[in-house]
Amino acid sequence: MNFQKICVIGLGYIGLPTASTFAAHGVNVLGVDINSHIIETINQGKIHIHEPGLLAEVQKAVQSGNFKASTKPEEADAFIIAVPTPFQENQFGEYNGVAYKLADMSAVTSAAESIVPFLRKGNLVVLESTSPPRTTVDLVAPILARSGLEAGRDFHLAYSPERVLPGQIMRELTENARVIGGVTTESAQAGSDLYATFVKGQIIQTDATTAEMVKLMENTYRDVNIAVANEFSRLADRFGVDVWEAISIANLHPRVKILSPGPGVGGHCISVDPWFFVEAAPDLTPLIYHARKVNDTQPHFVVKLVHRALGSLNEKKIAVLGLAYKPDVDDLRESPANEVVQILQHEGAQVKAWEPFKPDANLPGIDMASSLEDTIKDADAIVLLVKHAEFSKIDPLEFAQKTSARIVIDSVNGWNDKVWKKAGFTIFHLGNNKSSTQNRKSEITN
Repeated sequence: MNFQKICVIGLGYIGLPTASTFAAHGVNVLGVDINSHIIETINQGKIHIHEPGLLAEVQKAVQSGNFKASTKPEEADAFIIAVPTPFQENQFGEYNGVAYKLADMSAVTSAAESIVPFLRKGNLVVLESTSPPRTTVDLVAPILARSGLEAGRDFHLAYSPERVLPGQIMRELTENARVIGGVTTESAQAGSDLYATFVKGQIIQTDATTAEMVKLMENTYRDVNIAVANEFSRLADRFGVDVWEAISIANLHPRVKILSPGPGVGGHCISVDPWFFVEAAPDLTPLIYHARKVNDTQPHFVVKLVHRALGSLNEKKIAVLGLAYKPDVDDLRESPANEVVQILQHEGAQVKAWEPFKPDANLPGIDMASSLEDTIKDADAIVLLVKHAEFSKIDPLEFAQKTSARIVIDSVNGWNDKVWKKAGFTIFHLGNNKSSTQNRKSEITN
């Protein structure tokens, strides 16, 4: 197929890089978003998210005339839906007395509905949003049928999940293998033709539901393995073992690759996608469900470590370093660091947070500091929640001159014990409790 104009609906962490990449390869692109501020920002050649290389690509695309943004779709040869699929607020499913989270597909529904007036024979519609199995055929196709056209007969319909890593999106968007799942083989081929515009990696064609499941499987696999690492951190803490040392030794085995524990799992993919499997088949997913529960409760384990360091948290001034869900990105979605802050505050602590990649973040109930120095100066303790490179490079001797705190809690293995102790700090590490099991009995029973 020949794609002269495409319409990308949703200009967030995936939609904007995708739209600008198509435009950079000579395609006329209309980017659509319901947020008028985002539209204004992009049309000025600016961006509203942090991603290396994205600003230059957007500026180039806008200046070339190939890329513009609007709040409404227009006729196009292809439509790409790249909108969020978060959880439903305060809504849960239940199976055998066990509650599970439900996907909020309202943005996908609205995006599909917005395409209907502009859908024409021979068009291609691609859903990129991570979705529960059968979303393409059971949700999107019936909505598009309101146009009087049938998916697979009058127009092509496919599912193609993004599979990129924040911080490396611009490179991986072109280099990674791409999965195209069509409602028919012809739809899969049409999707392949579209992404061949810029994809250098292998393009694999399959059916839509398989493609949906592939994306969920990838992130669920990661989630389950992180849950094992987080449980290992809890076990090591109970048995008086350094989990980081134990993992490094275990990983010397040629068929073992244990991941790193931490304060939990965040982001819009790994912390969300496994629930889509649970929602779709709660009777078949006990392992996935329990892995999710382990990772969702890991922030409470971090707070227990803070309690061990400080005793009562009431009126304690705590400086938190990092709120993003992973190192060196500005993405705060579903971040376990935010959950840690909320729990600390609930326990009576006065928390100041510093997120260098998003210092102007407006998070309900969280006091955002204006700088690292402002965060730490009056603190009783420092809690490292994200292993940003700039935090790992902190010189504790210089740090000691800027803060009254002499207690640090490291939940991500970002700081060297010996170096910080030499600078006069007492450091507590997640999963690195060398005290005897006898001293841990009270916490075990609690």
